[in-house]
Amino acid sequence: MAKQEPVVLSDYERQRQENIAQRDKLLRQLALDASSAGLGPGQKPKSARAAPKKKPAVKRIKEEVVPRRTSSRIAGIEADSEVAKRKAEDEYVAVQEAARVKRQRISGPLDLSEIQIAGEGWDKNDTSLVDIFRRGADPGLRTFGEEEVKETTDKELRALREKMSGLELYDGFEPNQIKITPERIYSLGFHPVAEKPLVFAGDKLGNLGLFDASQSASSVKHRIVKTEDQDEEEADEADPNPNISTFNLHRRTISSFQFSPHNPSHLYTCSYDSSLRLLDLTKSSTDDIYAPADESLDEPLSGVEMDPLTPHLLYFSRLDGHVGRVDTRAPHTADVFQLSEKKIGGFSLNPTCPHFIATASLDRTMRIWDLRKIGGKKGAQLPALCGEHESRLSVSHAAFNSAGQVATASYDDTIKIHTFDGMSGWTAGRDLTEREMAPSAIIRHNNQTGRWVTILRAQWQLRPSDHVQRFCIGNMNRFVDIYTSKGEQLAQLGGDGITAVPAVAQFHPTNDWVAAGTASGKLCLWM
Repeated sequence: MAKQEPVVLSDYERQRQENIAQRDKLLRQLALDASSAGLGPGQKPKSARAAPKKKPAVKRIKEEVVPRRTSSRIAGIEADSEVAKRKAEDEYVAVQEAARVKRQRISGPLDLSEIQIAGEGWDKNDTSLVDIFRRGADPGLRTFGEEEVKETTDKELRALREKMSGLELYDGFEPNQIKITPERIYSLGFHPVAEKPLVFAGDKLGNLGLFDASQSASSVKHRIVKTEDQDEEEADEADPNPNISTFNLHRRTISSFQFSPHNPSHLYTCSYDSSLRLLDLTKSSTDDIYAPADESLDEPLSGVEMDPLTPHLLYFSRLDGHVGRVDTRAPHTADVFQLSEKKIGGFSLNPTCPHFIATASLDRTMRIWDLRKIGGKKGAQLPALCGEHESRLSVSHAAFNSAGQVATASYDDTIKIHTFDGMSGWTAGRDLTEREMAPSAIIRHNNQTGRWVTILRAQWQLRPSDHVQRFCIGNMNRFVDIYTSKGEQLAQLGGDGITAVPAVAQFHPTNDWVAAGTASGKLCLWM
């Protein structure tokens, strides 16, 4: 019998055997260590009845959106090579950079023609606008109507109710056709010009929309025929959409804007991107007024107002509980005061005594502050607190009217009206008693907007022609409610074609026009 020659192992096989032996030795050692520490498997106690095993809950893991994978093999890239690593790193950096750019605020001067995203081409030399400047809801269920108006015994109140209830829904276009912004409307207002209704709206993505309500479907058809040389019969059959101009002023939500009371062609806008900008309609340009010096800081702005008596003073509020003021003659610097430890959803200046500020906060309070008396250490100075009123739940907004009254809307399903008489004669830093801060009228109102509807805010008419103070507020049943400063309801505006809650409602400063915007960017208008 031939003698078998010893098997010669290759280097690879010898290394494999050594790895197996080393692994077995390690496992035996781990088992000994666990047994000596009392961690080994012990005998299970006997039970009379085995407990039924529960089926483990299926965990749903939220998948992160990542770029589409590509084959490195097809691309000729060797696995685990430096090239593959660089490719993965480049893809990750690209995703992070795209997310950063999307949220980065717009800075520097811009021309409207550069940031227009919808509407006809913007021509600053050929536009009528420049010429002029120069709890759960129950949709459709009314809570105020003709019967309430007829039952009114007070002659003056009845006449006012008939007047406001007589406002009709704009019939130039259907509400569903007037998509003034691409996304949900957060801020809305009229230009103060009284000759024609010009409505502006800011949305969730920083877009500002402009709609001229003096246009009609027939005028748009005529313009289409004239500009495109289209057959008139074909134009009659078409269903034209209104001419709406849209501009991307900010990177994030335009939370508020205000026209300057001293120059109607100046529109000041503030945004969650932490910036405050001036839009000059006569020059068709926009530029920064204020933003944090450090671009990495995230300080979302919730409101903006201009001092009606001092043309260069601008005030703003932040979501972190601060209120600031900036002098437009020296932009990019501001005096900032921390007036709440929680979010300030809205603030307002007294139109006749602008040194008084009303703030509404997530801490459930409405406070009155006096800027004539500022005290405290440097860097932590505060205006004098005159008084505060606490609600059961958070207060969404506070708005002053010219008579010294403040209207608030809060999540305890109430609208409260606070009346402060003789504010012009108050001494600096006057302390108000609890009785003086108590509301003079409380209105029950469903303010439960939920996640997809913009917060409801009571907004006064700035200068009513008949001198009767009144405000409007969205209604979750797809109406807009109008009330007097005494809490008396004047009207509930609605109409066919309104398919969403007109949550963001505003009066024209002087004319009896009311506009309201929805979460889908649609505009409702009553005149």
